[in-house]
Amino acid sequence: MAFESYRRLLKIPGVPTLLLVGLLARVPTTATGMALTLHVAVVMGLDFIPAGAITAASTIGNAIGSPLMGRMVDKYGLRPVLIITTIAQAVFWSCAWSLPYWALVVTAVLAGLLALPVFSVTRQCLVALVPVEQRRTGFALDSMLVEVSYMVGPALASVGIVTLGSGVTFLGIGVGLTVAGLGLILLNPPTRSAEELGEQGQRVPRRQWLTPSFVALLGTTAAATFVLTASELSLIATMEHAGETAWVGLAVAVWCVYSLVGGFVYGGLSRGFSPLLLIGAMGLLTIPVGLVDGGWQWVVLALLPAGLVCAPSLSSTVDVLSRWVPSVARGEAMGLHGTALLIGGAISAPIAGAVIDSMGPSWAFAVAGLVAVLMVLAALPFWRSRP
Repeated sequence: MAFESYRRLLKIPGVPTLLLVGLLARVPTTATGMALTLHVAVVMGLDFIPAGAITAASTIGNAIGSPLMGRMVDKYGLRPVLIITTIAQAVFWSCAWSLPYWALVVTAVLAGLLALPVFSVTRQCLVALVPVEQRRTGFALDSMLVEVSYMVGPALASVGIVTLGSGVTFLGIGVGLTVAGLGLILLNPPTRSAEELGEQGQRVPRRQWLTPSFVALLGTTAAATFVLTASELSLIATMEHAGETAWVGLAVAVWCVYSLVGGFVYGGLSRGFSPLLLIGAMGLLTIPVGLVDGGWQWVVLALLPAGLVCAPSLSSTVDVLSRWVPSVARGEAMGLHGTALLIGGAISAPIAGAVIDSMGPSWAFAVAGLVAVLMVLAALPFWRSRP
């Protein structure tokens, strides 16, 4: 049944090409954070506090720029935004490796502000190409491809920095982002379906779609990345305490495979589930992971139930968003969704780090899951007033 759902999805004209281009474009995008961190910490010889600051600067710029770029797509179309952001990325990554630290911080904010909107654009175009009854399958497959890009991109960046140096690695990322931007410009996928093209130019007040229920959706989206980021840090800390850091890459890869399997199964189901249910379940299943003893292998195995819900949780939030927001504001809404993902991860890292340092990684799993559950409970009253 699952294979048939994906087969029908991939027969829709334009969908296979969009997903392939989106995957190839996301690989250099997911490599940027790791490349900047290692460049500052290893190549420039600074410690990990300045390295974290450079990543934070890029994240802040991206969080602000994501809804702005989405609004520009809604207003002016996809190609002008892609041209501007592609040029900005090409300029930044061609010279970033030679900049002094504080100049790098400033330009990293600007580069984040004008980041290539690969994630939101791919999802927005999927909405335009895929009928409503098949969107859940489309978003599930898209979430699976995001997992693949996060497995490949950071790994390539770390290998590149260590073996080839910052100059070659940064130039490689710049070339990858430029080729990705040019590919999307040439492809120029539709951001509205044929039925929605008649809405072009219409103005929809934000208060019509930026409702308390939509804010609750963003909050639960942030909670999903909060629990995922905290779980990743807790897993790494667990392995570090056990002296098994050499196996961190394998452990994270296995965890990503859990998400891939869960996303595949979810996309083939006859019906979907509420993001509140899925994210709440992911939080509940994460809380007891820290109780597992006997080695990091058992911790990785204990992450299986929560890992299976990861891709379904994230894809369900996009599915709901696509049905709640009018097409003329969908780009901005997708941008806000991307900002929520970034905020959840950004807030999670220092909180999880503080818990790990003071109480140990076992407690960090519990805190991560508890935060997700509490956010879901807080969102429940607002969910009832959804559009």
